[in-house]
Amino acid sequence: MAETLPPDYQAALQQSAARRGAFGSTLHYSSEIGSTNDEAARLAERGAPEGTTIVASAQTAGRGRLGRSWFSPPGAGLYVSVICRRRKAVPYLTLAGGVAVAVGIRGATGLPVEIKWPNDVVVGGPLRKLAGVLAEASSGSGGVQYVVLGFGINLRPAAYPSEIADRATSLEAELGREANAPLVLAESLASLAGWIGSIEQSGAAALLDRWRALAPSAQGHRVQWESATGLKHGRTAGLGDDGALLVNCGVAAGASGQVERIISGTVRWL
Repeated sequence: MAETLPPDYQAALQQSAARRGAFGSTLHYSSEIGSTNDEAARLAERGAPEGTTIVASAQTAGRGRLGRSWFSPPGAGLYVSVICRRRKAVPYLTLAGGVAVAVGIRGATGLPVEIKWPNDVVVGGPLRKLAGVLAEASSGSGGVQYVVLGFGINLRPAAYPSEIADRATSLEAELGREANAPLVLAESLASLAGWIGSIEQSGAAALLDRWRALAPSAQGHRVQWESATGLKHGRTAGLGDDGALLVNCGVAAGASGQVERIISGTVRWL
């Protein structure tokens, strides 16, 4: 059952209303929920308009890419899902979500976060994960009906599961002070609204340029990934206009080699 949005969130959203438009204008808040993406999908099936937003402080069944669970304990994070219905933006929503969250965190905290392909918001060296993005589409006979764009942001230190403990962090751990979660939410939604509007009006070129600027690891970084022919190694060579990660497979010889396009799966940064 939806609860009353805390006053500090109400104030931050009110101050950003002109920049957010429909995004967050209808907002459902729960201190704990199964999955914000599932709730957003349920509302979308009932006709909820674009920009309808679900916010929770904890999830009992949160998930990330490739069906992985998303660690979402009470009091440690901010979990958000937004209904998107503009079809022109659909192919770029994961990229737009990553940019929006990175820009939102930067604007709200000053922390110089980056993006790691395809959907992680990270900081530091070695890179530590602060946030992730998950886009889930629903299609019918006429094509994509809507997309639920979800993002989870680690606000405070927590007892992360052992498999992610060495590469996860939080805003407060990096800042050394309390994070302004309402401002992070408001700035992320405002940025998302702006980028989706930009795609609708002018195409995705500006978004791709911004993504590339926020993702230095997408150029010249050693990676490995599992291909159809086995484990491969290479050096990142940028982002394709369709969102694919480009990898130069000639890294072992120290020269240019075949460039492969990775469109899905798990890439390990070395």
